[in-house]
Amino acid sequence: RAIGLPLPPLQGKLAGMAMRVPVPDVSIVDLVVQVEKQTSRDEVNEAFIEASQNELKGILACSDEPLVSVDYIGNPHSAIVDLQYTNVIEGSLVKVLAWYDNEYGFSHRLMELTSMVGKSVT
Repeated sequence: RAIGLPLPPLQGKLAGMAMRVPVPDVSIVDLVVQVEKQTSRDEVNEAFIEASQNELKGILACSDEPLVSVDYIGNPHSAIVDLQYTNVIEGSLVKVLAWYDNEYGFSHRLMELTSMVGKSVT
């Protein structure tokens, strides 16, 4: 529901939820999106992998290992897509799970922002 506030064009076009898991700092996002173009599980995963290696390097990561919540504690990425759980139904309904350490990842983005602002004012 909240995605429509900062990104109005996405209002009503996706659904998801973040779940707290039984560790102090890790959560998981369950994102469901209806896409316009027919796609497959492999295409979705390939797109996330490509983004994690290029324009979102250091911010997004992908994993196909059978990890659990505690394995993500201290991970500096804003989201780690759990590739084994990507699902596509009838070619257009895409479900993605992504883990994140809501303290450590946020702190890294804040440090990057502070560094960027510092460079722009000097």
